[in-house]
Amino acid sequence: MKTYKAKSVIVGRKKCDNPDFKPCFISLFNGNEPHKTGEVPFEVLDFERIHKVVIQGLDVNYLLPGNDLIVNDLESIDVDARGEHIHLSGKQKK
Repeated sequence: MKTYKAKSVIVGRKKCDNPDFKPCFISLFNGNEPHKTGEVPFEVLDFERIHKVVIQGLDVNYLLPGNDLIVNDLESIDVDARGEHIHLSGKQKK
């Protein structure tokens, strides 16, 4: 598991022809609502063969236009890649 200091993250999938596994990314940002501000992520985490992303204890929003998930108001985010699954948890101001 690795902990990142970030204010928000966007989780999304990349296109792939494999129906069982998808590549996915987690973009880390210094501000909230980066999809509205056009902010560039300070880091992008790429994963190649992911079946599921498990999000524990965080308020999450689903962005319909891009089919992405956004988590705002973070103090830190923990990313734990376990085989075909990614587990996200962290500290969030609510």
